[in-house]
Amino acid sequence: MNASTLAVETQNSEPAPFPIYPLRPSEVQYFLKTCDAPIAAFITAQGFAGLERKIVLIPGNDGIAGALLGIGDDQTHLPFGILSSALPPNTHWTLLPGSYDAEQAALAIMRGAYQYERFKPRAQAPARIVVPHATSRSVVLAKAIYDARDLINTPANLLGPAELADAGAELALRFSAKTERITGRALDDGYPALAAVGAGSARHPQMLRFQWGDDPALPLISLCGKGVCFDTGGYDIKPSSAMLRMKKDMGGAAIALGVAQAVMALNLPVRLDVRIGCVENSVSGHAMRPLDVLKTRAGLMVEVGNTDAEGRLVLADLLTDAVSAKPDWLIDFATLTGAARVALGPDIPALFSNCDHLANALLASGRATHDPLWRLPLWVGYDSWLDSTIADCNTVGSKPMAGAIVAALFLNRFVPKNVSWAHIDTYAWNDVSRPGQPEGGEAQSLLATVSAIECLCHEARH
Repeated sequence: MNASTLAVETQNSEPAPFPIYPLRPSEVQYFLKTCDAPIAAFITAQGFAGLERKIVLIPGNDGIAGALLGIGDDQTHLPFGILSSALPPNTHWTLLPGSYDAEQAALAIMRGAYQYERFKPRAQAPARIVVPHATSRSVVLAKAIYDARDLINTPANLLGPAELADAGAELALRFSAKTERITGRALDDGYPALAAVGAGSARHPQMLRFQWGDDPALPLISLCGKGVCFDTGGYDIKPSSAMLRMKKDMGGAAIALGVAQAVMALNLPVRLDVRIGCVENSVSGHAMRPLDVLKTRAGLMVEVGNTDAEGRLVLADLLTDAVSAKPDWLIDFATLTGAARVALGPDIPALFSNCDHLANALLASGRATHDPLWRLPLWVGYDSWLDSTIADCNTVGSKPMAGAIVAALFLNRFVPKNVSWAHIDTYAWNDVSRPGQPEGGEAQSLLATVSAIECLCHEARH
């Protein structure tokens, strides 16, 4: 979706004809006192009390005179996300001042206006809403979220490893970043674990890297994303119910690209070093098998305990490559484990980190942007669960517990202690539609990560 189609206009736009009054429960009675008696009676008759998600259209001589939006006591601003779908299509509105943050309200409206339109365009244009005092920053962030969602929502038959790498290369080109694309023999030799994951597919694996910014005085942020475009589970094949949404298994790569897009579009004073591993985990005579032993880029030999634990193999090679540049922050994104969802549910990505400063920055930014994360421990007591009798380690734990922690501990073996690293295990999906969060692909942790990078920039300047 192009930025021009985003549903919100900033203060530079022409004012819209219909006003929207955003009200909290404590503000309703005062507002009613400012209305003409018939309008106040109409609003009261509708039972409007300022509760979340409640909208009342105010009648006027020409049809509509305005609208009331109940935002409750919610501080996330997500209640604003219902506006584009709840207001009549092809209408223009302006959001009046109130007890809300204009930037966050504008972003919530745009997040709620999203729709994947590649195959089924909208029948009518959504309502267009002007948010006075909002800036272009909200549009930049919304565009990054839209593009990440579009990638995640694209069917796997149309988004294979090459197409995902294409999307990253096109993004890099847009911002004049230096691009490197590795395939074939070079991938087999340089990223052997990543290559092994994709060996079972006729759609060959790829690794895309791009670098943005060249001032060595600026902080270096390295981003890595798991880009498994479809995950059958390999020979340890998933049941059909678990395979149904596996087009989203490249959600980590989509989020990494979304974070990079926002950072570059905002022109933050950092350098970026981005890697996405683009593969498909399929079943064939060339696919890796349970108990195969694979070489990694780091030189460690790993035993394949389960072919459905493929994402950690992709990330192992990416992380090994990334640490060589000695980044100030190294952050990876991956739809890595079902265990993280069992622990935290679909809405809260699990955060693991070897650095309290980095972890705290992400957690604080998640709270500030209402993009939550929850830190789980890199509990070294479970590290021995990865022991193998024939290789340096196994890819999965020997016990059927703490799967998200064990996966993070596996990745931890490929990151030196002197590199500040965070691993985000995300669901990257909304199971149902909610205000600002339509059903489908979701760029979870994007806002938290961009905000944390902005905080790092502030620290670097001071």
